[in-house]
This record gives sequence, structure tokens and C-alpha cells, in this order.
Amino acid sequence: MTVRTRTPDVRAKPVEKRRVLPPLLVHALAALAALAVVVLLTLVTDEFTNLRIATIGYYLVAVAGLTLLTGLTGQVSLGHGAFMFIGAYTVALLVKHVPSFPLWADLLLASAAGGLAGLLAGAAAARLRGPYLAGATLALAVGLPALTRKFPDFLGGSNGLSFTVHSRPAGIGVPELRWQTWIVWLSVLLALVLVVNIARGRLGRDFRAVRDDEVAAALSGIAVGRTKILAFLVSAVCGGLAGGLQAFLLGTAAPGSFTPALSLSLLAAVVLGGLGSLWGALWGAVALVYFQAWSEDLADVLHLNTDVANNLPLAVYGVILIVVVLAFPRGIQGGFRWLRGLLRRSAE
Repeated sequence: MTVRTRTPDVRAKPVEKRRVLPPLLVHALAALAALAVVVLLTLVTDEFTNLRIATIGYYLVAVAGLTLLTGLTGQVSLGHGAFMFIGAYTVALLVKHVPSFPLWADLLLASAAGGLAGLLAGAAAARLRGPYLAGATLALAVGLPALTRKFPDFLGGSNGLSFTVHSRPAGIGVPELRWQTWIVWLSVLLALVLVVNIARGRLGRDFRAVRDDEVAAALSGIAVGRTKILAFLVSAVCGGLAGGLQAFLLGTAAPGSFTPALSLSLLAAVVLGGLGSLWGALWGAVALVYFQAWSEDLADVLHLNTDVANNLPLAVYGVILIVVVLAFPRGIQGGFRWLRGLLRRSAE
């Protein structure tokens, strides 16, 4: 007697392919969500807080650009404030001498001016590394603001240039400062979409390869010198935009706002937030604004004299930087990742 058995059908069912949105679209949608959050925050806070939110915005784009340069490419720059100086004075000069230009054109030209300066600095710095590169960029931050005293009639001297930008359309019942905050964050988020796509694309991989091993990167076909120059270019464009937004928000461009201390603070913000992390750039920008504000409040409470009060924010920021780096060598964002991993392991 023969027993027949049915052979099970083992043919694999076709796997449905999940549709994945393009990265650019994903980042654009995330930027829209972030803009909505910013608008909501400005609606429920006072004007002074709105000013701080806007300040975080232009610091964020500056720190993000420096993160690409230092965190992803490994080039230490101590002169990023010089690119902000160029962007701020570009906007100021355009508003005063070419008032017919719209604001978006002024900001684009400020970014282009910063990028041109970064292209020249990058070409000179492509052969430098380590302390030599840091020293060369620091000289740029020290020497460039001195041009205001060399050309006082054109650049306003030590007092800088003051101007007014009427960017709010007529008939919109929104306070001027709140409207400016929205404009700042819209510009910042558009720039960040591009920066994130660069960091996660082929150029970002080239940046990391150059940072990790220049010889190996060159052997794999990457043009090391050109990659370094491109990193300087993108970083300087972000710096120029940040300076232009600062000038637009404050209505002034003065050399006292772009001292070497600003460049050092921006680099410290990169390290504090998390070297090489664009999320870390956000935490670094928040720290730049609020640590300074808290230090000023502390100086008022302690009734410190002017010299001590002016230097207290840098001292407090330095102490906090040391504590955070000792506790979390990868910065605040690295601390968040460690905490998330700890919570995940405990849940398992």
C-alpha cells in the first residue's frame, strides 16, 4: 500500500517593497515640523524670549557649519567669527547702499561673501594642519575686524553700521521681533536641510574619510585638498549666513560683536554639543545663549564690577565645558546616546 503525501508549497511569497521617501524630502518635512514648533514657542513667550530663540537660530547655523569643518573633516578653525563678520557687514552695506534689494537677496549675498572668503581661506589652509591651521584662522579672526578702523567712513569704525530692515509685510498683525524670529528660523532651517544632506551624502563620507586617514582617503581616489577646501566653503557659507541673520535681527554690524572670543565660543559649542553631531550643534547653540544669560544674571546678583562681569560668561562656559567633556567625552549628544542605550538595555 502506497501512502501519498502532499508536498507543501514552499514557494516564497513576493516581498512587498516598502516605499522610502527621498532623504531631501524627509529633511524638508522635519524642517517644516521644527518651524511649526518655533512659531508655537514664539506665540507663547514674550519678546525677550523671542530674541533669545532667534539668537539660538543664527548661532545654530554657524555651529553646524563649524561641525562640518571640525567634526567631520578634522580641520580646527579658530576664525569662524570672521565669516560671520563678513556676512553681517555684507547685509549692512547692502541695506544702506542698495535698499531696493529684497532681504532674501541680501542674505544670499552675505552667504556668498562668506563662502568666497572661506574658499580663499580653505585654499591657503589646505596645506596646513593642526596648530598651524588653528593659528592661521585665528589671525583671520583677529585681523579682519581691524579693517573697520582702517576704513571708518565705509565700515563705520569702532561703532559699526546701524540700519533698519522693514521685512514685515503691511497688514500682518505680528510684532516686528516675532516676525524677525520667524524669518531667522526659516533661513536657518533651509540651510540646515542642505547641511544635513551634505553630511549624510557622498561629500560627507569624503569628509569623514579625510578626517580619519588622509593617506587612505587619497589612495581610495578622494582628492584630499579639494575636499578640505569644500569643507571650508560650506562652513564659511553657514558662517556668512549666521552673520547676516545677526545683523538683520539686531539692526547693526559692529566689530565688537566679532571678537576672537566669538570664534573660540563657537568651537567650544561644537565640542560641548558633540563633535561631529548636527544635533550637538543645537545643544551647543542653546548653551551659548543661555549660559551667557545665566552668567549675566549671576553677575548682577553678586554685584560684580564691569571687568569681572564681562569675563564671567566665558569663565562659566569654560567650567561647564570641562565638566561635560569629563563626564561625556562625546559631548551632550553623546550623553543622550549613552542614556538612551542604558534605558534600552534596562528595558530588555
